[in-house]
Amino acid sequence: MGDIRQSLLPRDVLSAAKELLYHLDIYICNLVQSGRQPPQVDSKTQELVEEFILHAPKDRNTQARRMSALQELQLLEIMCSCFQEQSRDTVRQLMFSALFSLQGNQADESRMSLLGKLVSMAIAVGRVPILECAATWLQRTHRGYCVRLAQVLVDDYCSMVPGSGPTLQNIHNASPRFCCQFITAVTTLYDLTTEELTPPLELLQMIVLWIQEDPGLVLINFLNTALAGNQPISSLDVTPLGGLMRWCVKASLIYSRDKKKGLTNGSAECEPEVGPLFSALHLSVLQVLMLLPNILNEKGLFGRLALLQMEPLAALTSDLSRLLDQADKHTHTSSTDSSGLSELALDRLAQALQVAMANGALLCSREDLRAICSRLPHNNLLQLVLSGPVLYYNNIHTPPLAYSPHAAHSPIATHPPLASSHPQYPAQPFMTGLQFPFRPSH
Repeated sequence: MGDIRQSLLPRDVLSAAKELLYHLDIYICNLVQSGRQPPQVDSKTQELVEEFILHAPKDRNTQARRMSALQELQLLEIMCSCFQEQSRDTVRQLMFSALFSLQGNQADESRMSLLGKLVSMAIAVGRVPILECAATWLQRTHRGYCVRLAQVLVDDYCSMVPGSGPTLQNIHNASPRFCCQFITAVTTLYDLTTEELTPPLELLQMIVLWIQEDPGLVLINFLNTALAGNQPISSLDVTPLGGLMRWCVKASLIYSRDKKKGLTNGSAECEPEVGPLFSALHLSVLQVLMLLPNILNEKGLFGRLALLQMEPLAALTSDLSRLLDQADKHTHTSSTDSSGLSELALDRLAQALQVAMANGALLCSREDLRAICSRLPHNNLLQLVLSGPVLYYNNIHTPPLAYSPHAAHSPIATHPPLASSHPQYPAQPFMTGLQFPFRPSH
């Protein structure tokens, strides 16, 4: 494709970009049809993309071309149509890779900027092929860039434009694979280490509803990843289970701390109660873990592949120990409230550890588990988990309290039956009989 550069130079910036996309589509179609394995876009084509679509100057003496806001919007619409009209997924994926695979050069910032706008538009107008390509990009890209994309989408749909949340919520039905990767990215981004890194309420509500409707959603990437155990160390986790577990365990202490800061600073505004949300999310995480034995056995991975790793778990217990120490030092809070929140966090940790170990998500010795929990204060349930045998339960009892989007503080009679909309992921029936200490924070 290198010979088309001279024909692109006289064109205006939008026309050149549109023409290059047309030629790129043809070039990749021919590349796939040739049967070359693996099909790979050559460096000259990458240079054309950087020059005429990302507008990175070819050399220091060349002034970068710039698009107006209107031209950029038109380019995004052209790209949306281009991916929508291309029927072959292999071609779409290669084209997306040619446009947005990070090269470690100065054009990467332009790639990230254009990618964020394209994916945001794809969500708004329901362009599923772009969301599917973006899901693959999230799976293969360094987590630092993945959380940047997630931040753009959260800003666009949960912060900047009031009332736009339902549009983002629809990605659950439009592209479950992208939705799974998005959850993994936002749980990596919002690690609850600071007030700024606490998930917005609207985002939290969305994630709870997604997982309640389809608990298998968070396992889609794992089910579609051939070498789940060989993920690059810099990539996102293969499931968001670790991040969701971190949210549930730390939530009561984090939100209580931030609420106290707001009162100390004289803030009159108070966020709606998030306790029932995290209680519902915790229940959903336990339910997802209960699905794993059949899936791991079918893949021949039970006892061989841990979806929850020890290092992040050790970091979680270290953070929890620090938060518990801070909670004990707050004299302006009643000891009863502080003790209750601390017990809630420890109970949730114990429940998650027990269910994860029993269902093959966490592979470690009892000694290793005691070592990473050694700094935590005594908790009856946690003590049982650390000292007693791991029980392989067949299912989990659903407590009578769950989150209702229509009445955030009102209990509803039952949780929706566990079912999956994904044919490759069979639904698992619930059984009653096993009760966990389920303690929502109020």
